[in-house]
Amino acid sequence: MKLIWTFWACALLSLSAHALDASMAERTRACTHCHGEQGKAGPDGYYPRLAGKPEGYLFHQLQNFQQGRRQYDLMARLIEPLPEAYLRDMAQYFSSLKVPYPAPALNASGVPATVLARGKQLTLEGDASRGVPACVSCHGPQLTGVTPDVPGLLGLPLDYLNGQLGAWQSGQRRAHAPDCMAQVVKRLRAEDLMAVAQYLARQPLPANTSPVSVRTLRDSTPTTATSDRTSTWTCGSAPGLLGAQP
Repeated sequence: MKLIWTFWACALLSLSAHALDASMAERTRACTHCHGEQGKAGPDGYYPRLAGKPEGYLFHQLQNFQQGRRQYDLMARLIEPLPEAYLRDMAQYFSSLKVPYPAPALNASGVPATVLARGKQLTLEGDASRGVPACVSCHGPQLTGVTPDVPGLLGLPLDYLNGQLGAWQSGQRRAHAPDCMAQVVKRLRAEDLMAVAQYLARQPLPANTSPVSVRTLRDSTPTTATSDRTSTWTCGSAPGLLGAQP
């Protein structure tokens, strides 16, 4: 059934690319089959939210699926025939959607306090002993992302967070070189990644969930959040962050 759906969806999007009189909501209907109405996330905890994420990030992920840096056959087949301009239109559309986030489905119960404390430390301070910068030093002071290329980390299901961090560590997920996320994740232990995911999945959303600018990131990130002072992290997928860390 998945294979049938894949080919149907590919045909739908390919035809829709030429239907200039159709609204973008109609042209991306195949996307919302998995990612939820208006791209507000699928119901199974695996398909992530698309609505409101930075446009550059969404575009790069579509490219990554199309070019084999991310591995998921359904997505790869869905967007394989689409031209770059159409991928940009899709990214711009979903980025423009301002859909409210639901409250976190998880609370602190059932997770050892030491695990949440470790996740909080890595998220807000990093780990200088391993040369790991804090999540907030790239993903924004409130973890809502940075325009145009860095996604937010809040409002994501635990299963998705675990799956993506594991994929970075195993090499199943990659980005344009230099791949800074791969470098960061491979410096951490599996239990560290799980701690970060457990912590992030339980954090409430701020009143303003929009991604911030690079200038705001520079002005707002405390020096304690930069644990690797000997080098500047350079990310191929987010060139605007060059020099963002003190």
